[in-house]
Amino acid sequence: MMKTIFTSESVTEGHPDKMCDLISDAILDAMLVQDPNSRVACEASATFGLIHIMGEIVTKAQVDIEQLVRKTILEIGYDKDEYGFNGNTCSIIRTLHAQSSDIAMGVDRSFESKNGGFENQIDLGAGDQGIMFGFACSDTKEYMPLSIHLAHLLTKKLANVRKDNSLNYLRPDGKSQVSVQYENGKPLRVDTIIIAAQHRPDISQWRIRRDIIDKVIKPVIPNHLLDKNTKFLINTTGRFVIGGPQGDAGLTGRKIIVDTYGGYARHGGGAFSGKDATKMDRTGSYAARYIAKNIVASGLASVCEIQLAYAIGVSKPISIYVNTNNTGKIGDEKIAEAIEKFTDLRPIALINRFELRRPIYKQTASYGHFGRNDLDLPWEKTDLVEVFKNII
Repeated sequence: MMKTIFTSESVTEGHPDKMCDLISDAILDAMLVQDPNSRVACEASATFGLIHIMGEIVTKAQVDIEQLVRKTILEIGYDKDEYGFNGNTCSIIRTLHAQSSDIAMGVDRSFESKNGGFENQIDLGAGDQGIMFGFACSDTKEYMPLSIHLAHLLTKKLANVRKDNSLNYLRPDGKSQVSVQYENGKPLRVDTIIIAAQHRPDISQWRIRRDIIDKVIKPVIPNHLLDKNTKFLINTTGRFVIGGPQGDAGLTGRKIIVDTYGGYARHGGGAFSGKDATKMDRTGSYAARYIAKNIVASGLASVCEIQLAYAIGVSKPISIYVNTNNTGKIGDEKIAEAIEKFTDLRPIALINRFELRRPIYKQTASYGHFGRNDLDLPWEKTDLVEVFKNII
């Protein structure tokens, strides 16, 4: 009998990095509303009193970016000077330019279509080279690792009790961390829960601890996962008043492990937020998750990790890797062959299948891009289950 502990973290939308993710995806969505063919690679950085918007955008859309950035910050909850950051008064700098023509020529028409493939079809090339991973497991009904699933539930609850005034002394910045004990690879119990919650300066540490346990942790974590040995660590420095961009600089794409599987599976390294669907960092990762989830949901394996690799300007992936951690009913090589046979992983096919030219991205910027049963995300559908059942 082998027992191990695995830990994942999540952050609220008021965390400075997540604020930048939200801003980037808000700009992307606004562009797509007016021009679904917008090419967007939009980054944001945040520091005390300042937001910097930068990147490459080609679009017919006319968007008031400054107004949109302020609106996003205010929605998060940074609307008072006493919070250390105020969307009404912060400075905003823009340094945006067009996408490189060298990149565009590979995206507009793929390598294959230039060399005799896909005749008379519009075929996009991948927007960059890269490796993308997708993962699914049977830990939860969402097919996500339990540690990241619970960590997201905690940060979302932390934001909710702030916004509905249940804990009206909380401020937008916050983090959670959950350590799950496994026995022979199956989740057994929660060993440790860490919460860092930004708060008003006049609130005592004992009250914050009591309220977070009673109104955030216990309503979220299933009782059967908690026991007398579960440790609750709340605001362990003793004070968390200075937060958000006043306490730490923020940057788009710096929470890629929070966005995906909490470190339980590998990550190719590319961030998601602020990137349109021609960017395979995003679309390829969504496709890999979709395939992995359908494989686990079909019963073909209880754990599945998929890697896709793309070359800039080339439409088809150059490799497909499958790892079921010895839980597959058939060999991983056979599963990879089935993926190649039954799925079309070209950028244009994925864009069409998932309808990725819609403004659906801002909602994913906080609390994870995967396992979101609260959202109708096309890459979370299980409509390939029968395909994978039939290859056994």
